[in-house]
Amino acid sequence: MSNDPIENALEWLKKGHNVAIATVVKTWGSAPRKAGSQLAIREDGLMVGSVSGGCVEGDVVENALEIINTPSSVKLLQYGITNDTAWEVGLACGGDIKIRIDTMKSNG
Repeated sequence: MSNDPIENALEWLKKGHNVAIATVVKTWGSAPRKAGSQLAIREDGLMVGSVSGGCVEGDVVENALEIINTPSSVKLLQYGITNDTAWEVGLACGGDIKIRIDTMKSNG
């Protein structure tokens, strides 16, 4: 298995799994990962990559798994110091991050 989230997602799709890619689309202030950072999530919860260095990965994966097998294919999440969820999931670094989750369905 590669460390590259996209390579893993493509391999998982080839093997018949549904996947989600979470991508940091915008950051403000002291954010743990820069825009463009990605996390691939497989329908069984296996994941590769990072969108926050561990701060919000659990919540991102939970949101991805909620939509990975549904007709929904995109979800936007935002975490920051003004967002109560950010403190609940551990983003206390003083920054804000916006994450987009895109799902891809296997044809297999």
